[in-house]
Amino acid sequence: MRRASGARAVLLIGAGWLLVAVVLGAAGVVRLLEPPAPPIVLCGLTAVLLGLAWAHAGFGEWLRALDARWLVAPHLTRYVGIYFLYLHAQDRLPYAFAVPGGWGDIVAASLAVVLLLLGPPRAGWHRVAYLVWSVYGLADLLFVVLTASRLGLGDPASMAELLELPLSLLPTFLVPILIASHLILGARLLRRRAGEDF
Repeated sequence: MRRASGARAVLLIGAGWLLVAVVLGAAGVVRLLEPPAPPIVLCGLTAVLLGLAWAHAGFGEWLRALDARWLVAPHLTRYVGIYFLYLHAQDRLPYAFAVPGGWGDIVAASLAVVLLLLGPPRAGWHRVAYLVWSVYGLADLLFVVLTASRLGLGDPASMAELLELPLSLLPTFLVPILIASHLILGARLLRRRAGEDF
């Protein structure tokens, strides 16, 4: 019962956060962010999420009890990489961001599908597969964030698409969740390898 109420609370807070991100994007507030503000917002939201995961006993307990596949499933949204490629073909996103980042996200999302089909990471090789995917996925996300930051500082107009809906949800909602999920999953997998509960 307690776990169910915790899941409801997390879903309600997540839905509220998503709603705020959509409203801010639709109202054009996100568009007003000038470099280096977008990556600062992204990093701040990620830090808050991770801080809650480690400092809030109820949220931390809920995350520890969560099936690992629920930490992988949000990464299916990384098929947004296809949209990056489309926007590059329309000359609306630069190659340096859209093509490496787009293909990196497509690979991460496709590997997430494989992990979800394989089931939770119980066997040793299976945990290694989850861990390798998580390291790759995190590295790809950090590459995308750093590339967007670098290009945005040099030419803010080149990354303007990321400040308009639907892509404005990346820095204000989705990417903080994805980065946090990689770090939380990695910590759980490493604790399990050390003999602690998964």
